[in-house]
Amino acid sequence: MKFNKPQTLQQIASLLKVAFVGDKNFEILGINEIHVVEKGDIVFVDHPKYYDKALKSAATTILINKKVDCPEGKALLISEDPFRDFNTITKYFNPFIASKVSISESAIIGKNTVVQPNVFIGNNVQIGKNCVIHPNVAIYDNCVIGNHVTIHANTVLGADAFYYKNRETGFDKLISGGRVVIEDDVDLGASCTIDKGVTGDTTIKKGTKIDNQVHVGHDTVIGKKCLIASQTGIAGCVIIEDEVTIWGQVGTNSGITIGKGAIILGQTGVTKSVEGGKSYFGTPISESREKLKEMAGIKQFLKEQKNK
Repeated sequence: MKFNKPQTLQQIASLLKVAFVGDKNFEILGINEIHVVEKGDIVFVDHPKYYDKALKSAATTILINKKVDCPEGKALLISEDPFRDFNTITKYFNPFIASKVSISESAIIGKNTVVQPNVFIGNNVQIGKNCVIHPNVAIYDNCVIGNHVTIHANTVLGADAFYYKNRETGFDKLISGGRVVIEDDVDLGASCTIDKGVTGDTTIKKGTKIDNQVHVGHDTVIGKKCLIASQTGIAGCVIIEDEVTIWGQVGTNSGITIGKGAIILGQTGVTKSVEGGKSYFGTPISESREKLKEMAGIKQFLKEQKNK
C-alpha cells in the first residue's frame, strides 16, 4: 500500500507515538508485508525469529518491538506492539468510508458495461468496457476490473484477508488495505469470493476462467489462461502461474507456487509447491501417475491379505 504522498520518519513516528532510529527526514513511501516489500516501504516484525529476515528485506523502514542495530541506509520505528501500529498506519492512510449509495459516485464504469440490479460498487472502483456484472455482486472499494469481464451473481470482490493475531483477549485482526485486480477477459462464476490483499493486490490475470463457489485468499496471484473448477479453496499468498488447470474441490496451503501448465486433479490437497507441466493428485500431493500406482498397489496388497 503506497501513500498518496511521501512521509518522513518523524511524521510516522509521531502518528504512532513511538521512538525512531534514523534521520528524521528519512523518506517513507508506503507499507507492505514481507513477501512484497520494496524500497521505501515499512515492514513490521514482532518475533525474534523473523528479525533478521525483516532487517535484511527490501523494506527501508522496520517497525520492530526491540531496539536493534539499524542496517545502513535504513531506519527503525521502535514499538511495543508492531501489529497494532501497522494497523494504525493502514487505518490512517486508507480509512474505511461507508457508502450511502449502491454505486459510488467515484466509481468509473466503462462503455457498454452492463450492471444488473442490486449490484454494489464501492468507492474508487474501476471497471472496464464490455463487462457484465450480474445481480447481487458486491465490489468493494478500490477494486480494479479490466475489459470484457463477466462476474456472476452473488460474487464478492474485496473482502478482508483472513489474518489474525491470537491475543489473550481474543483474535486481533490485521486490517486489509490492499486491492483486488481482475485483468481483461476473466470470467468469475456465481458465489465466488476474492479477498483483497493485506497491503498489495490479489490478482487474476488475463483470460482466466473461474467456476462457481471458488475462494481466492489475500495477495494470491493467478496467472493467465488458468481454469479453476468449483469448490476450490486457494489460500493467501499463493502464486499460480499461467495455464494451470485446477479441478473441483481442491484446497491449497498458503505461500506456495503452482508451476505453469500444471494440472491439479479433483479433491487434491496442494500441501507444497509443485513444478509446472505435470499432473498431480492426492493428499499429500504427488504426481498423479505415482499416486494412482500407490493406490493400485495398496488395493492389490489388501486383496492378497484378504485371500490368505
